[in-house]
Order: sequence, then C-alpha cells, then structure tokens
Amino acid sequence: MSNISVRRKPFIIGVMGSHKDSSSAIDDAYTLGEAIAKRGYVLLTGGGGGVMKSASEGAHRGGGLVIAILPSDKKLPLKGYPNEFVDIPIYTGMYDARNIINAKTPHILVALSGGAGTLSEMAVAMKSGTPVIGLNCPHFELAEEYEFVTVKTVEEAIQKIDKIVAKLNDKY
Repeated sequence: MSNISVRRKPFIIGVMGSHKDSSSAIDDAYTLGEAIAKRGYVLLTGGGGGVMKSASEGAHRGGGLVIAILPSDKKLPLKGYPNEFVDIPIYTGMYDARNIINAKTPHILVALSGGAGTLSEMAVAMKSGTPVIGLNCPHFELAEEYEFVTVKTVEEAIQKIDKIVAKLNDKY
C-alpha cells in the first residue's frame, strides 16, 4: 500500500446563458463565477461573450479554473471564442451539438437568463440527472419531475450550489 493520498477531484459547476444579455445578467454571472472559484469549484461555460464571459471573468479573478466547451474547430475559431478568461478551451467543431457536453459534464448546471440554447442545455442536464438551478432562466413546463429549482438572486443560487455539493460529497 502506498503513502500517496489521492485528492478528491473538484466539482464542476456549469453556468449557461446567452452570449448577449442584460447588464443585470452580466453582473450576476460575474458574481456567480467569482463565488464558484472561491469555493474551489471549477467553472464550465460555452466560452463566448455575454454571460459566459462574465462568469469566466469572475472565476478567473476569484482564482479559479475555467473550462470552455467551444462550438468551433481550433483551425476555424469563431470570433470571441474562447474569451480571454478561459483556461482550458475544448474545441468541439460541434456548434449547437456541444450543448450536450455543456449539459452532461458539470455536477450542477446553473441557467442564467439565456434563450433556446440555454433551454436545451437545461433539458439535457435534467434528463441526465444533473441538478439544475434556474436564475432568471427561460420559462418552461415539464410533465415529469426533475431536480430543478428556480431562484431569484445570485445569493440563493450559491446557497443551492453549496447544498447540492454537500449532498454530492457523500456520493463521491
């Protein structure tokens, strides 16, 4: 038996939202990204502008690690992808199909504002058993029950993240 201790892998928190959003969503994304980083979680975004960039900047300035699942190929990057706060860019060449990776990778997904793309990520995440927190996210109704909760403030979202992570700590 070895004396080497294995460190628990960090939890990945996905923040999904529009590449063009209101200033309140941008401010919320920054605060959320920073709080995620300060708790030692890894941030996952789509790597573009708007909510994605603001969350990435918050996490970066909070000392965290930022992973981005990018829509384009490395040889033909889309303008603004990845934003300058991304530490690990993952070029998929999958465009909208990358939403599957955005939805299935994180331990928790936070939907912040956004539109149809964010809604697709929320649906795939819930179907996959990933808890989803909606902060000013698109409205929808489902016939089945999933682990989904809506919150009105960033502070509430952060409290929910902490609660879910506490449960996940027992699992991992």
